[in-house]
Amino acid sequence: MRQASTQPAMMRIAIAGGGGFAYILAQQITQSANAVLVISQNPHPEFENDFPGCQVAEVDFTNVEELRYTLQGVDLLISTISGSEQLDLIDAARQARVRLFVPSEFEGDIDHRPANDPLDRQHGARDQLEHFARSVSNPMRFTVFSCGIFMERFAPGGLEAYRIGAGSGVQTPNDYLLNVEEGTGEIVETNAAGRPGRVALTSVYDLARFIAAAIEIGPGNWPREFKMRGDTMNVRDIVATCEAVRRVPFNVVSRTYQDAESEALDCEHGGPQYLSRWLYLQRLLQTANGRYQVRGTNLVEVINQNPATRINPPVRLRQWLEHIWGPA
Repeated sequence: MRQASTQPAMMRIAIAGGGGFAYILAQQITQSANAVLVISQNPHPEFENDFPGCQVAEVDFTNVEELRYTLQGVDLLISTISGSEQLDLIDAARQARVRLFVPSEFEGDIDHRPANDPLDRQHGARDQLEHFARSVSNPMRFTVFSCGIFMERFAPGGLEAYRIGAGSGVQTPNDYLLNVEEGTGEIVETNAAGRPGRVALTSVYDLARFIAAAIEIGPGNWPREFKMRGDTMNVRDIVATCEAVRRVPFNVVSRTYQDAESEALDCEHGGPQYLSRWLYLQRLLQTANGRYQVRGTNLVEVINQNPATRINPPVRLRQWLEHIWGPA
């Protein structure tokens, strides 16, 4: 008797968005035999030019009917967009009977993110996905890939150099913790109870590699959350690692949790001109509270247990910094 194949069936995979992360994902996923469709509001000929078998469809992310039509026949949809546009995308995906949705959420464990999240850019995307996953007549599963923060925040030019994070408030090198090139920064080392917050750090290229490897295994049994990280450390260790690689002392302002919280409250009542500072302080406070910590690495374990998908482990922060920066 012929044995049944253990290889997953070929799928039609869609990537929503035309930015840098979408490009890196397409680069990895098109190395398989799966068909890849990139949907974007703007033309992106580089996808079709650089990746054979990749198609691009221009869509209006606010037009649910147009999205539904474009997503017909898609098995897996990976979103790199956020806000109300992602909500419309989720609605259209369910109407098009997409089987599995990956939202644009790549921070810390979803169960440890704060209630009434001040930094939430998803506008209830997970609540909407939870509701659709429970549907009896037309369920749509979803999986969140949690990886902490992207190491590329500390690259020359920050995330903006990679065309990642538009609208996130963390595109430039001065938007989070440290400006590695200038050797400056501002940190909150401990939470309100005096415990140091830990941060998971992952290169965006490693996240894309592991998502592609998970697709090769097959998404039939993907859990609600896949977790991975390249490194994990507290903020003082991040500073020390950057200083060691650059071989210069950094000029870093260390704020107490209470001082940062007090200033954030003043900014909140100070009007729109203080919004960017309020957001910056919220990122420092949430870091101290462990928002970007990832507990466990079930994605790495699943990939390593499959002989067909064993790949190099994710890069550690010092190794990444040495490759990107080297000594000052």
